[in-house]
Amino acid sequence: MDLIAELHQKLITLIIAENKFVISKELQKKITLELPKHKSYGCLSTNAAMILAKSMQTSPLILAEQFKKKFLANIQDIQEIDIVKPGFINFRMKPLFWQNSLKLIHPKQDFGKVNIGQGEKINIEFGSPNPTGPLHVGHSRGAIFGDVLANILTYANYKVTRENYINDAGNQINNLAKSLYLRYLEIAGNNSVTIPAGLYPGKYLITIAKKLYQSAGNKYLNLAEEEYLEIFKKIAITEMLELIKSGFKDLNITHDIHFSEKSLHENQAISRAVELLTTQNKTYYGTLPKPKGKALEDWEESTQLLFKAKEYGDDIDRALQKSDQSWTYFAADTAYHLNKIERGYHKMILVLGADHGGYIKRMKAMVAALSDNQATIDIKLCQLVKFIRNGNVMKMSKRDGSFITAREVAQAVGSDSLRFIMLTRKNDMILEFDLDQAVEQSKNNPIFYVQYAHARICSILRNSIAQNTYSYAALKHLTGETEIDLIRYINIFPQIISVIAYNYEPHRLAFYLQELAAKFHAYWNLGKNNNEYKFLNSDPAKTEARIILLETLKQIFYNGLKLFSIKASEHM
Repeated sequence: MDLIAELHQKLITLIIAENKFVISKELQKKITLELPKHKSYGCLSTNAAMILAKSMQTSPLILAEQFKKKFLANIQDIQEIDIVKPGFINFRMKPLFWQNSLKLIHPKQDFGKVNIGQGEKINIEFGSPNPTGPLHVGHSRGAIFGDVLANILTYANYKVTRENYINDAGNQINNLAKSLYLRYLEIAGNNSVTIPAGLYPGKYLITIAKKLYQSAGNKYLNLAEEEYLEIFKKIAITEMLELIKSGFKDLNITHDIHFSEKSLHENQAISRAVELLTTQNKTYYGTLPKPKGKALEDWEESTQLLFKAKEYGDDIDRALQKSDQSWTYFAADTAYHLNKIERGYHKMILVLGADHGGYIKRMKAMVAALSDNQATIDIKLCQLVKFIRNGNVMKMSKRDGSFITAREVAQAVGSDSLRFIMLTRKNDMILEFDLDQAVEQSKNNPIFYVQYAHARICSILRNSIAQNTYSYAALKHLTGETEIDLIRYINIFPQIISVIAYNYEPHRLAFYLQELAAKFHAYWNLGKNNNEYKFLNSDPAKTEARIILLETLKQIFYNGLKLFSIKASEHM
């Protein structure tokens, strides 16, 4: 257990002992012990009095005063406590508390690991672009979000499966095959070929058509649509998947499973999933209201097989089968998530684009129904990314072929920069990605700023006298405000991992590493003009203490960047 988690547990134990009060696990989870927003408020702050006031039938301020007396009497590391409205308890800890924490952290190469998952299986589906073209750079945000989240959940002791869903069924695949056939005719010498609206005009299909013509020659010329369609669907999907997997590789993204939607149709999995819901009285035949906000002239009321989604928290019931007896996309999603549940996943995360907000309630309802409320799915929406070059927003469209691929951006700015910057804002906020800034070697480039901190530390350590053993007694010399502040911030690394694991918010790690880098660079700058603050000091004991601090910082940066699948550079 890390130092802050240990102190947190002491506080709860003291509250229970003093008041002979049973605190439920739900309430305990709500009680926090964290760094306050402003250093003037102290070293640490807890909301315990505000969380427990209602249950203990008193005001938060009165309860906070009671807790204050108990904490001061029983925890010797506390220097003083301030109570702040509406009931925060702010602690100032003795310097020795922070100095001694490095004894625990410094030797641990895996510092930050937590046991939130307790070995539980969890499935993360992310990426999942339509296989109608190369990996679009617009897909990269969700893919990177999912990949880094998977790394962090693994660090939090979840057994993680990374999954990519391949939408290789439906009319879009027919259109892809038709587009490829037209490009094939063009390569074969037909100069009158045009790509109709609704098909895919991207130049990437020309490359595939050339490859096909080299191997097959004129074999497929003059075929009717019903003759070439299945052949070209298979070729197109195979080639597109190779392009997409190659794009993921360029982003340093891996998946454990690539799951085919087409397999659900071929294996009768959809009909089996619908039959399961039907036998449990969770479906019925009925009609849905006309969609709101759309003027659909060709819409007409029809009887469909519907899932009782409203019984599980959705706004309306959802169609599983159309009036022509074909399955809806939602029916395929139902079969797919039944497959996940049958594979033993009772925790699932689905990463989608911001335009899929309407899916949240229906997917949660469907998973609850399929599992009798034993499984859960969390859906994380990733907002748009605005790519900026030379100060201008780039306009892109996959439909008309005017887009840049993930590979092109990764080659232009580097996969490290792309991965880190994609998580410098919360997933539900629009992100502006400045392609010029992403290659700058300055503090304006967030990944450079973090990697430079690690490289600077490595440079200092190379110039120090190597040691295999340390006298931790020297840590008492770390008394400066900047040093204590750095140690405090080091100590919350496990908390950051825990919060990410609870809330599925990997952007918090990017924020943490940037702030840690800022604090280190500020510390480094102190020594430029003041010998007292130089890391390699004339006082051997101070030097030893600072080397311990630097080695600890180096390990935190290394661990944090590793969770991004980013190299921690030693030379820059």
